[in-house]
Amino acid sequence: MRLDDVRESGNVQDRRKMGPKKVATGGAVGLLLMVGLIFLSGGNLGDVLKFVVQNQANVAPAPAPLDPQEQAEQDRQVVFVRKILALTEDVWSDLFSEYGTPYVAPNLEIFRGSTQTACGHGAAAMGPFYCPADEKVYIDLAFYDQLQQELNAPGDFAQAYVIAHEVGHHIQNQLGYSEIVHRARQSSSEEDSNRMSVRLELQADYLAGVWANHAQQEFNVLEQGDIDEGLNAAKQIGDDMLQKKSRGIVVPEQFTHGSSSQRVRWFRQGFQSGDATKATLDQFFEMPYSSL
Repeated sequence: MRLDDVRESGNVQDRRKMGPKKVATGGAVGLLLMVGLIFLSGGNLGDVLKFVVQNQANVAPAPAPLDPQEQAEQDRQVVFVRKILALTEDVWSDLFSEYGTPYVAPNLEIFRGSTQTACGHGAAAMGPFYCPADEKVYIDLAFYDQLQQELNAPGDFAQAYVIAHEVGHHIQNQLGYSEIVHRARQSSSEEDSNRMSVRLELQADYLAGVWANHAQQEFNVLEQGDIDEGLNAAKQIGDDMLQKKSRGIVVPEQFTHGSSSQRVRWFRQGFQSGDATKATLDQFFEMPYSSL
């Protein structure tokens, strides 16, 4: 990506050198909120149990210091994250004018190991996530190493896609789609609830593609191969791919984010069309599930 002339966002909070905050999670309500977040992020019962144990103590050990080389690499990544977030701010501020409402940009917190959120305790094991209660994106930069080494998704645009996808969840929150899914899941079976989650995740992939389209049009930031990196990242984190790696089998009824082919399809379509009109976004909750 060509980012030399891109500004850095002022909405990034770097908490890597700070220990986890000891913050009340709101008792049973906070616990339920966080459990819901884990499932919405594709977590399983093991993730929930791990969270419950950690939440009882409400304090996690401070991470070990990075060695100088790791520190320098992460400092470089912080600048990258600030620039990508700035690009999302500039693109979505322009696109939101079409909705007749101002865009309220999310904050992004960089942490190490664990952190406290308005949704409860957040841990690196959850991967990058968005908390609608505080309208903030959270990321442990160690995920980028995992993205490259374990998930076979290298490249700077693969990293940008991750941020753009989480910002997509913020867009959904502002436009009311998150609330639609939340209400629908309250009275749904587990399978139908998972399907609503898939719709939300595929829409976020589409929004990431829309962002990439407009970022290129407005700022000419993409280089040859960047979109291929994003498509590969979408493929590698499809539910079927991850289930096969972790379990050896694929169980579509338990998909929460969409298959590799679905994620690739909708990111590509968002990039090719650049269409963020309300009617286009509504289709994710109107079309038959089999058509996604």
